[in-house]
Amino acid sequence: MAKLPDARWWSLRRAQNRKPATYTCPFCGGYLASMSEHMLIAPEGDSSRRRHAHMACVLAARKSGRLPTRDEWLRSERGERPSFVARLLGRLQRQ
Repeated sequence: MAKLPDARWWSLRRAQNRKPATYTCPFCGGYLASMSEHMLIAPEGDSSRRRHAHMACVLAARKSGRLPTRDEWLRSERGERPSFVARLLGRLQRQ
């Protein structure tokens, strides 16, 4: 089984390819046919390091917290962002 690179956040998207290729899932080590429904994961949005993975494996990793998205990582770094209405009211009060 391949080891995932260390990354602060991951970009995720659905994938399905007509190219006759077989990939190895980085989570379970199982084979993955390109024509099956699966997901592409890329560490910190770097598409040159993207990996193909089973959808069930990606969902399990997301549920366990091993694949945070960019938005989740930003929230953890700088805290919860105030809502649009709260920001607007703050600007109006400063004027």
